[in-house]
Amino acid sequence: MYSRAYKAAVGIPPLAWVAGFLLLPYALLFAYSFWQVGAQQVIHRWNLGNYRELFDNPMYLEVLFRSMKIAGAVTAFALLLGYPLAYYLSFRSRRKELLYQLVIVPLWVSYLVRAYSWKTILGSDGVLNTLLQYVHVVRHPVESLLYSPFAVVLTLTHIYTPFAFLPIYASLEHIPRRLVEASEDLGATPARTFLRVILPLSLPGVLAGATFAFVLSLGDFLAPLLLGGPSGIMISNVVVSLFGAAYNWPLGAAISLSMLVLVVVLLSIVQRAERKLSFG
Repeated sequence: MYSRAYKAAVGIPPLAWVAGFLLLPYALLFAYSFWQVGAQQVIHRWNLGNYRELFDNPMYLEVLFRSMKIAGAVTAFALLLGYPLAYYLSFRSRRKELLYQLVIVPLWVSYLVRAYSWKTILGSDGVLNTLLQYVHVVRHPVESLLYSPFAVVLTLTHIYTPFAFLPIYASLEHIPRRLVEASEDLGATPARTFLRVILPLSLPGVLAGATFAFVLSLGDFLAPLLLGGPSGIMISNVVVSLFGAAYNWPLGAAISLSMLVLVVVLLSIVQRAERKLSFG
């Protein structure tokens, strides 16, 4: 009897927290997505008009595909930077702890500071344009560096590469070193050992890191707002605008819920892939 009361006392607070701050907001978001706006107020009339507008209006689909394209580019660059670094730290570095801390330190810096630093670097009078003019690569500042998808991809890659690095490094650290030694003892070259032993065993970490980078980039709205310009606006910026200046909460809720479903489907696919890689 005492054990049941203790379990209930311990379990009720976190369940209430999840219900109040996670499930309830999602339920409200779901309800709003089926309502509509009229005369500057939300009308509680259930319909599918918001979802029809989402899929019929080419602007929303264009922004959504652009967001997925940017998130995909950020994921690719984060893996290209994160995997070699994680491999070096795990298998080659003698100062593993120090370099690991240097990778983690940027996470302690404010998101806004990192975003504004790239705005300063890529601006017309920024460090990069000044350097290009100093070495006579260009005569005038390159205006296309800032307020473009390029600036958004570069900034998000810098911000989210540590999130891709961490699960990759963890998966590499858990690879039994005796397997690598056995491969080398059997005459395999370092490249063959990497392709046949290390890479397959680290794929769960790669999938986890790619998922982190893609989902976080897809939902980001501050970097596109600061550095994207009209051509770098992402779907989250549209949602913020709909909930703010446009006062179209139902359409914003429909887009948000659609993004949530997309992310859940992606996570379930990645989870199945990780299971196959782990037990296959």
